[in-house]
Order: sequence, then C-alpha cells, then structure tokens
Amino acid sequence: MTQNASKLVIVTEKVLLKQVAKIIDEAGATGYTVVDAGGKGSRNVRSSGRPTVSDAFSNVKFEVLTRNREMAVKISDEVAAKFFDDYSGIAYLCDVMEVLHAHQF
Repeated sequence: MTQNASKLVIVTEKVLLKQVAKIIDEAGATGYTVVDAGGKGSRNVRSSGRPTVSDAFSNVKFEVLTRNREMAVKISDEVAAKFFDDYSGIAYLCDVMEVLHAHQF
C-alpha cells in the first residue's frame, strides 16, 4: 500500500537540533530523520567534517514526512520565524508521490 505525503527538508545549524526537533514533535509529526550536512550558501561554506574542538558549528539536515502540506508549512513557518533571522538555515517542501511501506507517519 502506498500513500501521498509532503516532505519538508530543513537545513540549519546543529546548535538548533533539539529546538527544531521539539517544533516538529509539537506540530504532530510522527518522526523525522537528521543527518550531518555541509555545503555553501549565502552565509559562507559549512563543513560536514568534524572540527577537532567542537562540532557545534556544523549543520544538520532534517527530513520530515507529513500527511499533508499544511503540517509541513506550519513547521517550516515556525522554524523560520524563530531562527532564520539569527542562524543560517533553509527549508523546502517536496511532494512525495508515493510512500512505500507506510505503516503510519
């Protein structure tokens, strides 16, 4: 059985990991995936490599599957309003045509 979904991707500073995860949880999403991220954007280059002293200045990428677009937009709007003026970050939304083996999300 397959289902349609929306995928929200948020790339931001690792220091915000717990705060962004809390927003996702409180919005009612059933889960998310977080991976280390690096790249180049308007706020310079970020490495996904581990600094020798601290990795607090690295980036993470959240991927969140939501049942509907409204939940994804709500999460994105709250994260952007709270953090993106003071921290680097970007969020984007993708339509997922089919979620395979979707027990519940």
